[in-house]
Amino acid sequence: MVLSLIVVVDENNGIGINGTQPAYIRDDLKRFKELTVGNTIVMGRKTFQALPKGALPNRRNVVLTRQQHFIADKCEIIHSPDELYNLCAPEEKVFVIGGGDIYRLFLSKANYIYLTLIHYRFEEIDTWFPKISEELWRIEIREGPFTDVKSGFSYSYINYIRR
Repeated sequence: MVLSLIVVVDENNGIGINGTQPAYIRDDLKRFKELTVGNTIVMGRKTFQALPKGALPNRRNVVLTRQQHFIADKCEIIHSPDELYNLCAPEEKVFVIGGGDIYRLFLSKANYIYLTLIHYRFEEIDTWFPKISEELWRIEIREGPFTDVKSGFSYSYINYIRR
């Protein structure tokens, strides 16, 4: 399994405010779709429940939850990170899409991080992405900064690969 984390962070590594992203950037959503369609996505229960239309189409949706009887339409449910390895083929591309606890569980196992950095600090942040160690990760590609026409936010794409 080729495991990647895909995330949008602010300048303080913030990823969430009251269970939702601090900002939506149209081109980043397009990038997310391009990277994940046809592949497997893994998310926590809260992230799944925050999706406006449930399971994301054209992807294998896996939800990791401690709730033993949780059911989610068009999703496979697992209760530990190890179960993911039993579910996925060795060559399968798997993207962890959040939230904070799920990123922490999989960071040490990931091969890549696809990070979108919003060049702004949101004051209301209550969920963070773990710190990326320069000893363990190196920048493979950095693009930007770009400006989102709708929100006005400046952002960059930074792809990391495990050293």
